[in-house]
Amino acid sequence: MLRFIVQFLVTCLALWLAARIVPGVGFTDTPTLLLAAILLGVANAIVRPILTVLTFPLTIITFGLFLLVVNAATIGLVAVLLEGFMVDGLWAGIGAAIVTGIVSWIAGWFIGDEVKR
Repeated sequence: MLRFIVQFLVTCLALWLAARIVPGVGFTDTPTLLLAAILLGVANAIVRPILTVLTFPLTIITFGLFLLVVNAATIGLVAVLLEGFMVDGLWAGIGAAIVTGIVSWIAGWFIGDEVKR
């Protein structure tokens, strides 16, 4: 349960930072941001693995860079489903995917294995 809460907070921080840094990404209010983080977690658990398997040949050909497009598509899906969370096009989605990936990587580096236990 603690791992879920920490992941939720990291996703919230990552989406907030992406909205501040990446042009074309935004949200209307805090409840929308919180709901976007929940929906992104669900989409990452259900939709992203399916897309990753389906696009595996493209991922191999592009040396893994196509995973940015998969992550951007997942973030774009959340934006389509949730009114008040905006992602304006593919490049904004890729920028948001980069920011969320970096924030998650840094958070995982700081947190380490303590939360996994």
